[in-house]
Amino acid sequence: MPSYAIVATARERQLLTLDALARRAGMHPAFVEQMIEFGLIVPSGRQAANLLFEPSALIRLRTINRLRESLGINLAGISVILDLLDRMRRVR
Repeated sequence: MPSYAIVATARERQLLTLDALARRAGMHPAFVEQMIEFGLIVPSGRQAANLLFEPSALIRLRTINRLRESLGINLAGISVILDLLDRMRRVR
């Protein structure tokens, strides 16, 4: 019977460029740039001229979009809601 070694490897973070993030969220890159300027989305880093984002930024963008389109909340209101959601997650 053959034996196999189990090897644990560190999984590299998969970071998304601005264009990839916008495409996956179904948004225009200019809109994502506005969300960055407003402080609703924060890049994780930069590679050359490209901003890089954690995959969790995609969930955040989709939340922003739902709040805007479904509930008609403006960016200032979205900022408050996201801040409260972040605080709730930290408390848990």
